[in-house]
Amino acid sequence: MAKKGKKYLEAVKLVDRSQAYTVTEAVELAKKTSTVKFDATVEAAFRLGVDPKKADQQIRGAVVLPNGTGKTQRVLVFAKGEKLKEAEAAGADYVGDAEYITKIQQGWFDFDVIVATPDMMGEVGKLGRVLGPKGLMPNPKTGTVTFDVTKAVNEIKAGKVEYRVDKSGNIHVPIGKVSFEDGKLVENFNTIFETMMKVKPAAAKGTYMKNVTISTTMGPGVKVDPSTVK
Repeated sequence: MAKKGKKYLEAVKLVDRSQAYTVTEAVELAKKTSTVKFDATVEAAFRLGVDPKKADQQIRGAVVLPNGTGKTQRVLVFAKGEKLKEAEAAGADYVGDAEYITKIQQGWFDFDVIVATPDMMGEVGKLGRVLGPKGLMPNPKTGTVTFDVTKAVNEIKAGKVEYRVDKSGNIHVPIGKVSFEDGKLVENFNTIFETMMKVKPAAAKGTYMKNVTISTTMGPGVKVDPSTVK
């Protein structure tokens, strides 16, 4: 087990592990307990009462945060013909087809998100083994397989984040940076929380929102009381 640093141990003392805080309090405390020298990412984590092994309880999608994530996403678009020009006009960082498939096969990954038009998925599908494990494979559920490339690129650049439940029923989503104003982080969190509630599977039984925490990169988790979310 890795030994925790002195700064982390001091930060942990500021968090009452037995208490669930309001969203505003949790954001303030998470920022206060950030111990790294860089502008850390603030993340929301949800432990949900779902069984991801069952197809009708898998949760996956995307949502645009009202205040962005603080990170500029590099977008690669796979398209043909007029859609190439559309993607370039929308501000995509890389646009093409076969040449980028070859580059990725050779180990190139200087991008964060891939958007592909449906007619390109036959070719992009060949990259499944390398893109899948990295979570980079385009998917209709997240809006990254679409002919409306302008909308897709604009949303990603505006702060669109993807979410997906893991094998343990957890979802982790970035909601901004420590440098953000508290109110903007709270607004982003509320947007994610509302989305999580809307996508609750009908087949999920018992308590759905089991645990919610807010934390920063390498910082302690601060528990949130879901009943305080407005």
